[in-house]
Amino acid sequence: MIRKDTLPGHRKRLREKFIRSGLAGFSDYEIIELLLTLGSPRKDCKQQAKEVIKKFKTLRGALEAPSEELQEIDGIGPHSAFGVRLMQEVAREFLKEKIIDKPIYKSPKELFDYLYHSMRDLKKEIFKVIYLNSQNQIIDIADLFEGTINSSSISPREVIEGAIKCNAASLVFAHNHPSGSPEPSRSDKEVTRDLVYAGSIMRIKVLDHIIIGGNKYFSFASEGLIEEYEDNFLNLKLRGVSEAKKRLYRAKLFAPELHWEERG
Repeated sequence: MIRKDTLPGHRKRLREKFIRSGLAGFSDYEIIELLLTLGSPRKDCKQQAKEVIKKFKTLRGALEAPSEELQEIDGIGPHSAFGVRLMQEVAREFLKEKIIDKPIYKSPKELFDYLYHSMRDLKKEIFKVIYLNSQNQIIDIADLFEGTINSSSISPREVIEGAIKCNAASLVFAHNHPSGSPEPSRSDKEVTRDLVYAGSIMRIKVLDHIIIGGNKYFSFASEGLIEEYEDNFLNLKLRGVSEAKKRLYRAKLFAPELHWEERG
């Protein structure tokens, strides 16, 4: 058992080492130990840190672990897990703020770099909407839906209302596949088509829908599907606006009270 009077010195050495050279030279468990001590500054967290790495294999796995799973390790309670959870949230917020108001949307690969770090290890599907201005600068990013993505779970009305509120000129959608495969399902394609139709009605362009699976992604724009859906909608429009409206109402894109007039 480590004597209490040795603990402050041990933590002090770790902190001084970090101040001198950052995380260079730190083992994964030492990084976790530092984070655990943020919530339990008077407690020796070295053994718990080693158990965390043993359970979750890598530093990345530990940082993405839910608080409940961290607390399954003997000696880690809500206070001890605080530092790890804080690191998770700070990293996500940093990545988000880093791309806000920057003209980064030139290709799906650039967005993938952000999305990969924020979505790669999620256990559930999360549907994000990325709002952009007319210069393709990101205005905001919102998590709108959670769970299996299908036409009944995604509300195009909510997507469009959010876009109008942000005064967005265009949108990019993104969601993850916890299975690891980024290939779109039939439902993914139907939802994307309906959202492209809804955006076309309101003169808000859908630039892409990116699916994250493992360390890979699928881009609807790169595969030509966004353009295909736009052409399909144009054909519907040429055949008659009333027919297009009926189809969109059947798809439950909008509630009857939402006006169809173009935004001025």
